[in-house]
Amino acid sequence: MAEIELSVMERQCLRRRLADEFTLGTELVAWEKPRNDARVTIRWKFTKQDARRVFARYYPAPQD
Repeated sequence: MAEIELSVMERQCLRRRLADEFTLGTELVAWEKPRNDARVTIRWKFTKQDARRVFARYYPAPQD
């Protein structure tokens, strides 16, 4: 989830050169507040079945 949020932040807020650390902080707060106020969520497309298939050798199916 953190990687997804960092990617969104980079695309929406950090795609340009910022003059200094203060400007960076100001930009991040301006990006973060509306995002938090809107309660943006992540829609997962990787299902439990996908995970079982992809990671089967690491997490074997439980025995019934």
